Amino acid sequence: MNRLILKAKIHRATVTETNIGYDGSLTLDEGLMKEVDLVPFEQVHVYNISNGERFITYIIKGQKDSGIVGVNGAAAHKASLGDKLIIVAYSIMDEEEINFFIPKIILLDDKNNIESLK
Repeated sequence: MNRLILKAKIHRATVTETNIGYDGSLTLDEGLMKEVDLVPFEQVHVYNISNGERFITYIIKGQKDSGIVGVNGAAAHKASLGDKLIIVAYSIMDEEEINFFIPKIILLDDKNNIESLK
């Protein structure tokens, strides 16, 4: 049996920009992407801690070490500058993979620097 399992989580990311005019997606600092093994165009679920909104989009690579977390396109209606987000990605795994898999989880500070790894 296959199951949908948490692969990666970025906790308490701070929105640094919104751009309704952009076609869509979530711009994310390349360094943060690498830390939790996300790749450009990978699907992510975004949970807005600040206002309770939720949406699904995909990642685009932002400048490394910039701290950028940009909400673009229609999703920009669901977030404001300074909002805190949880960004997660899931992976389909079989029972054998699940037994040894550990998701990559990071907690960010207010400037989107990594505060801790789990």
